[in-house]
Amino acid sequence: MAELSDLKAFVDKYEKLFALTGAGCSTDSGIPDYRDAGGLWKRPPPMDFRSFMDYPLRRARYWARSMVGWRRFSAARPNAAHFGLAELERRGRVALLATQNVDGLHQAAGSLHVIDLHGRLDRVRCMECGLLRPRGELQRELEDLNPQWCNLEAADAPDGDAELEGLDFSSYAVPPCPRCGGIVKPDVVFFGENVPRTRVEATLAGLRQADAVLVVGSSLMVYSGYRYIKAAAQDGLPIAALNLGRTRADGLLSLKVEQPCAAALAWLTASGAVPPDAAAASDAAALSRS
Repeated sequence: MAELSDLKAFVDKYEKLFALTGAGCSTDSGIPDYRDAGGLWKRPPPMDFRSFMDYPLRRARYWARSMVGWRRFSAARPNAAHFGLAELERRGRVALLATQNVDGLHQAAGSLHVIDLHGRLDRVRCMECGLLRPRGELQRELEDLNPQWCNLEAADAPDGDAELEGLDFSSYAVPPCPRCGGIVKPDVVFFGENVPRTRVEATLAGLRQADAVLVVGSSLMVYSGYRYIKAAAQDGLPIAALNLGRTRADGLLSLKVEQPCAAALAWLTASGAVPPDAAAASDAAALSRS
């Protein structure tokens, strides 16, 4: 088993890292992850695209749970993993960061060169006319239309979801697009959807400029992330992973460290403390998501 000192040697050796991050990066910010140490689902798989688009009751269930979960999700702050990766970018070590997360916490921590592979949960998009709006705006509409749901409490689930079970969602009102009346969806890639081609190409272009790959907090079980590790291995790039448990790419890794992401990145950048201006940056990011 590799040690953190091995990971530091890896990072120090390569000057242009392509970083790929997953849910394990944000667990210390209070956002649950999807999979256990063996890479298996902890909960039922999340909403898929066709179910959301074709079944109004399932769409209502999604938004009811999201309305409850958004309150805590939108208040999440970056942790030492996010700050550590932003510091590595500042030092010129991370050339591009591609994240499978939809929480915007890398940007809130100060990372500038970020590709949100699966989109951002702080935006919503009309599936008819393409109108893009802040998620906080829709939250107010959901609460105004469904006041009886506003005081519900539920355990957090990944990506702003909440574990509301045994309820009748048939009366839950979902507002249409204010411009065309179309279906409004989070501006994220659901299961059954493809990552936009332009985003894939931009990520591959960044990968081609890298001299090594660093995976942080991802089991890589989803192909939309694994594809870049597979491409890196085919090109002969060294690949290191910081992740608790099995990954889909274990056989492709040059180095693997099984440590919590936040503690490891804090140690790696020799900064266990949050930067003095981090709270202000996080607050500003949270306001933009609210």
